[in-house]
Amino acid sequence: MKVRFLGGPTGEHGSPRLYETDRGTFAVQGWKTDRDDQIEIPHRLLIHAAPGTCLSGLVDTGHGTFLLMGSPITDPEALEMMKIPSHETAVEIPISQEVTPDAPHARP
Repeated sequence: MKVRFLGGPTGEHGSPRLYETDRGTFAVQGWKTDRDDQIEIPHRLLIHAAPGTCLSGLVDTGHGTFLLMGSPITDPEALEMMKIPSHETAVEIPISQEVTPDAPHARP
């Protein structure tokens, strides 16, 4: 799986980070939690998603971060490109489309 860096709170050298994959998904790098399929990310990471897209399934921790569940990334090519530090991990999630309640074709 190939990943393209979208951004992170401290630019190219810090983390957590947000990537887009060649599979039309997000690869999200964040702090490890007690679950392999869950990470913690700062609120400010979301600004790196393209306009009109969003990350679904976020749970606000109440202290400036979200918990996010996804499929753990194990692909060697992606992990080599991401260079994840030992206190972090990454999950893959679908790229969701933002829909506002007042949009002409809002969801029911």
